[in-house]
Amino acid sequence: MVKVEHIGIAVKDFSKSIPLFESLLNTKCYKMEQVESENVNTAFFSQGDTKIELLQSTTEEGVIATFIEKKGEGMHHIAFEVENIIDEMNRLQSEGFVLLNEKPKQGADNKLVCFLHPKNTNGVLIELCQEIRTIE
Repeated sequence: MVKVEHIGIAVKDFSKSIPLFESLLNTKCYKMEQVESENVNTAFFSQGDTKIELLQSTTEEGVIATFIEKKGEGMHHIAFEVENIIDEMNRLQSEGFVLLNEKPKQGADNKLVCFLHPKNTNGVLIELCQEIRTIE
């Protein structure tokens, strides 16, 4: 794993959370994006080499809504940037980690993503992410 790419934070309401984090981090939200496949809206803040990603559910049944219902608002996951997500998924699976995705899927911010089950990572949801590269 190369570096912490972002920290995901589950929130109920962007209208309250975005201004809060803009004030807290002393920077503006630079990007908002909807990830329809995950029923989530995202808002990004840049802090040096690491980003903060706010996650707001778009449905009452969405994974973020369910997370907030069980645990309340707060840290949802830590994302690590990897050079080759397939190789890293294979390596981690061979070491006994349980992947929540059999193959990478499209995530926010032009990334391929895969999550590791928190039961194998001391209760922390881990996301692997790789920049989607275009072939020229």
